[in-house]
Amino acid sequence: MKITVVGLGLIGGSFCKALKAYTEHHVIGMDADDTALDMAISMEAIDEVIPVNRPDLLSRGDLTIVAIPPREIVTFLLENRNNFKKGSVVTDVCGVKEYIVDQVSAPLREAGVEFIGSHPMAGTEYAGFAFSKKDMFENASYLLTPTEDTDRDKLNMLKKMAYTLGFKKVVETTPARHDESIAYTSQLAHIISNSYIRSSTLPKEKGFSAGSFLDMTRVARLDENIWCDLFLLNKKNLISEMDQLTEHIGNLREAMENDDREALRQLLRRGRLLKQQNVADRRTLTDDIIEI
Repeated sequence: MKITVVGLGLIGGSFCKALKAYTEHHVIGMDADDTALDMAISMEAIDEVIPVNRPDLLSRGDLTIVAIPPREIVTFLLENRNNFKKGSVVTDVCGVKEYIVDQVSAPLREAGVEFIGSHPMAGTEYAGFAFSKKDMFENASYLLTPTEDTDRDKLNMLKKMAYTLGFKKVVETTPARHDESIAYTSQLAHIISNSYIRSSTLPKEKGFSAGSFLDMTRVARLDENIWCDLFLLNKKNLISEMDQLTEHIGNLREAMENDDREALRQLLRRGRLLKQQNVADRRTLTDDIIEI
């Protein structure tokens, strides 16, 4: 199978490397950054290149994986819907799904192309092809957001590919459910990290920090252009999570203000128990496909 990867950044580059390492598929790369393409060719992460001025060559791909910023995904897919191979599959790797799926599914289907939204739950705080790696997806979850009209055979093809590339679980869900969950499990963590690192105490951190500080601030090192769009495109769900967080911090603050040790102890205990249960629940998950 010929697989085209559009956007050779951290995730797109990792798809290229994983595909070349673990499959026999022919991998085609497309990116506006010649440096990334040169690196991919020299590392044998791709077999050939589609120049950005030759979008008609997108017709070579049996599967196209689009790994570019969210707003660019919609523009790219709609502009090129007639360039993709008829009967082929197109997927994205974006961290929001309703925005993408709602705008591109029908137009691509009308053009004879099957779009299936996806989101690999993997990555690092770094960006760019230089930080991509073939084992990026090892033991990660692969989220798929098919619609009622999705071709099940083509959906199953993506599921099979995910396991081949090292994903441990495939989660099939709706775009709305995806965005609701991701607001909590991913986007809120970036909000907290950004807020935390902007403390006026930061300049005094050296020598006074350990693992907790590093854990809390790791994802503050983000691409503000991409994450700004991810936040805004899922703002309803994200603001709801931020409101809950504000309330919970307020509960802790009130207990401390009132020197209410028992109230504070109960809040901390509640958090500990929830984490313990969460860990236990995660251990019971199987490698089988999960449908939500």
